[in-house]
Amino acid sequence: MDRLNRHFLHILRCALKGEQLQTAADLSSEDWAQLMKLSQSHHILPLIFEAVHGLPELQSAPWLPVIRRQVRQQVFVQTQKTCEFLDLYRKFLDTGIRPLVVKGIICRSLYPHPDHRVSSDEDLLIPPELTFSCHQQLCAFGMETAVLPEQFCQVYEIPYRMDNSQLYIELHRHLFPPESEAYGDLNRFFPDVFRQSASVTIQGVPVWTMGCTDHLFYLICHAFKHFLHSGFGIRQVCDIIMFANTCGQNIDWDAILLRCRAIRADRFAAAIFKIGSNHLVFDPQKACYPPSWRDIPVDENPMLEDLLSGGVYGNANLSRRHSSNITLEAVVSQKQGRKAGNSLLLSLFPPAKNLEHKYPYLKSRPYLLPAAWLDRIGKYCFESARDQSGSASDALRIGNQRIALLKEYGIIE
Repeated sequence: MDRLNRHFLHILRCALKGEQLQTAADLSSEDWAQLMKLSQSHHILPLIFEAVHGLPELQSAPWLPVIRRQVRQQVFVQTQKTCEFLDLYRKFLDTGIRPLVVKGIICRSLYPHPDHRVSSDEDLLIPPELTFSCHQQLCAFGMETAVLPEQFCQVYEIPYRMDNSQLYIELHRHLFPPESEAYGDLNRFFPDVFRQSASVTIQGVPVWTMGCTDHLFYLICHAFKHFLHSGFGIRQVCDIIMFANTCGQNIDWDAILLRCRAIRADRFAAAIFKIGSNHLVFDPQKACYPPSWRDIPVDENPMLEDLLSGGVYGNANLSRRHSSNITLEAVVSQKQGRKAGNSLLLSLFPPAKNLEHKYPYLKSRPYLLPAAWLDRIGKYCFESARDQSGSASDALRIGNQRIALLKEYGIIE
């Protein structure tokens, strides 16, 4: 690991403890600029800035006023969204509806300064039969969706926005898209989440969510899903270890290990916790982390290098995002018992089923698949021309590197 990444993780560790960094005399102005850029790529700038803003050596930095304004704006917006969401959730409770909140505000509440851990959206999980009732409640609150009611049964999540607000809600009928051949089967592990739900109080509001074991496993699965695409970033590692530290005594670690083994994610998850214990604030004793997990032989460093370079959700550059087609194809190929192809042909010309979420018309008119291919290729060429980080050769190189990473952690053979 290079020097700047070590400093980055050390600062992040301070932030997760709610502490201030005491000194950073060996960091130059250029180093600090790179650290702020890295923080932005992982969407944790307020967390990092909170831990370093008092350093004397930063007070004359030319970039300080700009970064300070960005942080204040991000925290202000997040605080506003939190208040709006809790107001919305109260209205759900008043009508007797208890959607389960996953990730988002539940994870934020675990941090020393909750609204410094920004979220782009809030996810609500509901039984499919309550879809229209929840839709009516969201509309009554002033939110709108572009998805027509007759299409609700065709999608696994329904996005809602509101005028003059940055609150963004995703109403989930399922935790993962059932049509996904790579990870749609993860839904089978969550049959009893509503029966085993629990509530936590956030700013005086009882917020219902999954039980501790289900929620931690879901956080692992969510990171796993993004890992199969193009990466998941350090923020999700923080969420997982903060949740484990807080809820460890109520977590059935053996049950999670069995589920992780069933999806070939046991070494993947063990690497996350090793990153947490070796580089961040994961406390195995506090989390009641058992020997069955500690004894899993895994080197966390390749994963750490991959997630630091990839940014939040692996969105560091266009080539990396396009490489997800290669890694997903490798995972699907293994599940289907066939040899994975490692060229961009499969990512440019996937079967209709793989494109139905982006091109819904393929469900009823699969013969229009060539039109979807042409549209994909056109968008790829447009993005590549606009973003020089998006060459096909780079996407192929990154895809093959990440396939090797999936093999290292036993996800594919």
